[in-house]
Amino acid sequence: MSNRRLPLLEEILCYKFRNKDLLIEAITHKSFLNELKTKKRNDNERLEFLGDAVLDLVMSEYLIGYHVDLPEGELSKMKARIVSKPTLSSVATRLQIGSYLLLGKGEEHTHGRNKSSLLADSLEAIIAAIYLDGGLEAAKKFLLDKFEEEMKELFKPELSFDYKTELQEISQQNFETLPSYSITGEHGPDHQKVFEVELKIKDRLFGRGSGKSKKEAEQMAAKEALERLRAP
Repeated sequence: MSNRRLPLLEEILCYKFRNKDLLIEAITHKSFLNELKTKKRNDNERLEFLGDAVLDLVMSEYLIGYHVDLPEGELSKMKARIVSKPTLSSVATRLQIGSYLLLGKGEEHTHGRNKSSLLADSLEAIIAAIYLDGGLEAAKKFLLDKFEEEMKELFKPELSFDYKTELQEISQQNFETLPSYSITGEHGPDHQKVFEVELKIKDRLFGRGSGKSKKEAEQMAAKEALERLRAP
């Protein structure tokens, strides 16, 4: 990636780096440096390690402040969801991080820009880069902004079981990608609308669902997909 694209990435991240080298390191995969055969630059693995710790701290502080009455066990479950690889990959996909990564030809050939694990690791590296460049408050501002959608989901009591999160984890492990959901139809009056959803993994249909909200329909599709994947 040309350095001329760095301002575009900074705009997406809503953060302007004083030390651009930190951002470059955060988006550099080891495969890129292996092909360059140079030791003068670092890949993003060390930053990934630090970013994981920063994410853990910020989200722990957020959860304790948001729900002062919840026991430690419930807080741990919530934190595990928000710092999970599927969540990180989802946020990274929304931010289009994949298109800015520096990858080797091998990773490019195997669609590395869309790999869930690679996207999640790169986002952790970016979190660390922001922390090192601007301090904890800058990292906290970034995280609370870019993870806002995922944090809101933690406190929605719509369904007693989160099939989507479980399916994300299984999909990442088995297929190295996240499920995709698409609305195939909606019917009924506005106050009683029913949504129809299809769920695909790597363009293969795994489940269908319907519900009174898009979220509920997606959960039902995920439930069907889980049952299909677990079938003997």
